[in-house]
Amino acid sequence: MLTRLDPNLVAGATPAAPSAVIVGAGLGGLASAMRLGARGYRVTVLDRLDRAGGRGSSITQDGHRFDLGPTIVTVPQILEKLWAACGRDFHADVDLRPLDPFYTIRWPDGAHFTARASTEAMVEEVRRLSPGDVDGYLRFLRDAERRYVVGYEGMVAEPMHRLWDTVKVLPEFGVLRADRSILGLARARVKDERLRMALSFHPLFIGGDPMHVTSMYALVSHLEKEYGVHYAIGGVQAIADAMAKIVAEQGGEIRYGAEADEILVEKGRATGVRLTDGEVLPARVVVSNADAGHTYSRLLRNLPRWRWSDRTLQRKRWSMGLFVWYFGTKGTAQMWPDAGHHTILSGPRYEGLLQDIFLKGHLADDMSLYLHRPSVTDPTVAPEGDDTFYVLSPVPHLGHDNPVNWSGMRESYRAKVAAELQRIIPGFEDHLSSELIFTPEDFRDRYLSPLGCGFSIEPRILQSAWFRPHNVSEEAEGLYLAGAGTHPGAGLPGVISSAEVLDKMVPDPAQVPA
Repeated sequence: MLTRLDPNLVAGATPAAPSAVIVGAGLGGLASAMRLGARGYRVTVLDRLDRAGGRGSSITQDGHRFDLGPTIVTVPQILEKLWAACGRDFHADVDLRPLDPFYTIRWPDGAHFTARASTEAMVEEVRRLSPGDVDGYLRFLRDAERRYVVGYEGMVAEPMHRLWDTVKVLPEFGVLRADRSILGLARARVKDERLRMALSFHPLFIGGDPMHVTSMYALVSHLEKEYGVHYAIGGVQAIADAMAKIVAEQGGEIRYGAEADEILVEKGRATGVRLTDGEVLPARVVVSNADAGHTYSRLLRNLPRWRWSDRTLQRKRWSMGLFVWYFGTKGTAQMWPDAGHHTILSGPRYEGLLQDIFLKGHLADDMSLYLHRPSVTDPTVAPEGDDTFYVLSPVPHLGHDNPVNWSGMRESYRAKVAAELQRIIPGFEDHLSSELIFTPEDFRDRYLSPLGCGFSIEPRILQSAWFRPHNVSEEAEGLYLAGAGTHPGAGLPGVISSAEVLDKMVPDPAQVPA
């Protein structure tokens, strides 16, 4: 399947322009294609799936659209900047809606915490839950803003392939106690265990263990407060489709059902991509939006690698796996008023569960869940009067000793998740009209994700910035990386920003060697 317009109709995209082949039509790959297309490259994007978006794509089944991956849009300015680089207006192409409240966290004891846009409203939530922690919460917000300035404004969209780029920020990292975990920072600021969870859980959305990822990730609290939480009508799929349309209008080509088998390298330079059917696509520039682990261990398997060898990749700590249950319910639109657009159902344990997931590789009987109910905001996601949900449970990846056999555990774990959901949507199974389940085995097979991980390499401090796979590869000239496994990391802002970083390092078309 192709998405293509005549390149001669688009200024700058001429048959004589150098070619760029991009492996993967995920959000990072599409953003890379947009930026390179805007600069005059002839872009071809390859993807083994049947539509754009990668993990941000969707499946429509029985009238329900199941958005498979990211559901929250933060920092929309990143998307606006991407569109502007292509001479376009993001808001003319995508209907983005701010949400308020952002989400509600619910605990087994019946307590809840609702995150809002207003700082005053947030302070009142803290006061209601734990009056003695208000001052500590305000101090945490100041911590978050300082980390935003250093860790986000100063690093996210900047190349980090030179060690000095990381070394020069170490003094500021030291002052900000970047060696302390985000949970450690929350412990230092507030006493209530529930608030500690509410202030530290955010790295889970990018595959990080709050007990071990750096406190720099407190900056997410500032991002939420400063820029809000948004939802795109049509889901993230609508954003991906708009990106694909721009690539086509620039003269680029998107080939679906086309799987890359190998990145070809001659005399130290990437020269193209071979597909699984044997077809070879020559290229002056190759961008891999595949997982960095897959890029190096599979797509460059025949290249002696000096930094990202198989042994090096095996020593990395990888993000957790995900059990995701997508389901539709019939005639429930007016039911369950406590289940808003985003709900987090915290389990009875926080730290112990994190240890089971990230360190022990143990599939626990208890769980914490993220419940997404987009149908309260988006009428396109379900038939009228019905609901579309997805519920996500963080679970161990497949690389631990005695990994979970999901083929045998799928249904029993689904039953445990269903029992937990009775807390917020009681009786929902009586209304089920459609369902679909992804386990880490599906992430491995569908997305070619190493160990079935949900978010590639875990964003620990020594697996970030220079320590992460670089946007410009050390293994072959003319090879670049985008997406969750490279700098700056996972999450929608991260993968979109990876293309901006890459754009700063890819030479102008006229300077590309013949």
